[in-house]
Amino acid sequence: MAGGAGTRLYPISTPEHPKQFIDLLGCGRTMIQLTYERFLEVAPDARFWVVTSAMYEHFVREQLPQIPAEQILLEPEPRNTAPCIAYACRKIRLRYDDAVIVNTPADAFVPDVKAFASTMRQALDFASTRKAIVCIGIHPTEPHTGYGYIRSAGGEGVVKVEAFKEKPDLATAESYLHEGSYSWNAGIFVWSAATIEEELRKFAPQICDVMDFMQESFYTEREGQILSEHFAECDKISIDYAVMEKSEDIYTLRGDWAWSDLGSFESIEKVKYLK
Repeated sequence: MAGGAGTRLYPISTPEHPKQFIDLLGCGRTMIQLTYERFLEVAPDARFWVVTSAMYEHFVREQLPQIPAEQILLEPEPRNTAPCIAYACRKIRLRYDDAVIVNTPADAFVPDVKAFASTMRQALDFASTRKAIVCIGIHPTEPHTGYGYIRSAGGEGVVKVEAFKEKPDLATAESYLHEGSYSWNAGIFVWSAATIEEELRKFAPQICDVMDFMQESFYTEREGQILSEHFAECDKISIDYAVMEKSEDIYTLRGDWAWSDLGSFESIEKVKYLK
């Protein structure tokens, strides 16, 4: 997912040129390029899809020329993450019915690529063999108030999610850190194409109805026009509210590696130091 406007980092990141398409760390690679390269370590033969705003198409084509044009999906307007995910996963399933999908933001920083890849392969293996959504949690290193949290049932490996928590105040974040069963919610989700469509139909049927109407145009010359006319009919809602907080098939796997969403100037300075 690469459609965000990145306004928290203004004036470095602007709606015209948001952070996912900027070399924030001075390493010679933009955030979306680093994300792509990180997932090559997970699965070199994977098919990569980018969902972004129509106004950012040129950035994706310039920075990731190896991605086929039909796998760059252009939202005519932002409708939050549930419609974005529904659109991408519907298109993927039409071509690859047995696909197992990782849904990830394009702008996070993960320095230990090999540890990341190991965690992701474990999540993919789990999601490929059962009806399950696996949310990647990050081992919290401080009582961060800028992240949502996942509370797990405890144990090692992939375990059931007990609750999702909104961004807390400092006292609550400190209690989460002390309690030990909470992870930062990285916004990285793993599921089969069949699982996410079933869950969306159950909990977000209005969005699925719009996708059902539009899908005859997918992979045709009419797709852009149909999207421009009907994508805005989708409920504007996050995948967290639409599915995650309602499904009974939600699991989490903790990643014990450094991670940052680079959502503030302070976080950028911290990861520059880590490098």
